[in-house]
Amino acid sequence: MKKILVGLIILMPIIFFIPFWTAFTYTETRSEDPVLHYIPMSRETDFQIIFTHSIHLTDVIESYRVLDSNAIRLLSMQYSDVAIGMPGYAEKGQTLQYENGIYTLRYEEAILKDFTLHIGDVDYKLSFSYGTKEFNLKEELVRGKSYIFEVKKLSLYEKMKGVELNG
Repeated sequence: MKKILVGLIILMPIIFFIPFWTAFTYTETRSEDPVLHYIPMSRETDFQIIFTHSIHLTDVIESYRVLDSNAIRLLSMQYSDVAIGMPGYAEKGQTLQYENGIYTLRYEEAILKDFTLHIGDVDYKLSFSYGTKEFNLKEELVRGKSYIFEVKKLSLYEKMKGVELNG
């Protein structure tokens, strides 16, 4: 009985601190005590970030895929206006197509470890779409703050300390 108890005491910290669960994470930047917000990841590897362009007032859809290494591959960006802030031509490693009033910029190999996402304090759409759920990031995160977005494994401790987004 004593050996079992000692074994459990030794195993508990290991189970508590070893990362097992893959998640989309948003970690506050410029903070002394950053809060981790997360969305548990299932087998689906594709997701989208959808926002309303603040000048054109039209939706922009960025499509991504999570790679086996947890890196993020930018697949495409769709938008309806090429004026201020939106590409009107493809650069090396990109293709731009215009069909039915929508521009689709596709990326051949745009791989990111992470990226910073600013939650602007304006009343325009900013959402994260994954599987059948859509998360309104303006409601789930703090407006005016910036977050490092990345895909990583979380431990039970990180999950308990963090904030799960509900969608």
